[in-house]
Amino acid sequence: MPQLDTSTWLITIMSMIMTLFIVFQLKISKHLYPGNPEPKSTVTLKQLNPWEKKWTKIYSPPSLPQQ
Repeated sequence: MPQLDTSTWLITIMSMIMTLFIVFQLKISKHLYPGNPEPKSTVTLKQLNPWEKKWTKIYSPPSLPQQ
């Protein structure tokens, strides 16, 4: 049974790692990152809900019958 020749494995693995590193560096360098972020204003306008526009009567639950 012939033996497996592993003499070229180191060169193959090292070249693969270097190639992956270069490819990832190129992908990252082409990515556009946003500039300096500016804080949003915290002033909010109050919006009226439909139930706040008109007066509604609040009914209390019926009381329990007396024993």
